[in-house]
Amino acid sequence: MSATLAAVEGSVNTIGFGLAAIGPGVGIGIIFGNGVQAIARQPEAAGIVRQNMLLGFAVVEALALMGFVLAFALGS
Repeated sequence: MSATLAAVEGSVNTIGFGLAAIGPGVGIGIIFGNGVQAIARQPEAAGIVRQNMLLGFAVVEALALMGFVLAFALGS
């Protein structure tokens, strides 16, 4: 008498990546939000803050891209 309530068909990896993309999205928002606040508080340090902000963005975005590739690599 075991009835299936819902059947999941297709690749669940893409759903997992969609949920995992929330983390880098929040991280990028925090990086740029705090970077803009730092530049507003000390405009003379804008170059250093901008450089560190872009470096942090690149690292977070690289993690998101690796997850994107893995979602399709494991899905096939």
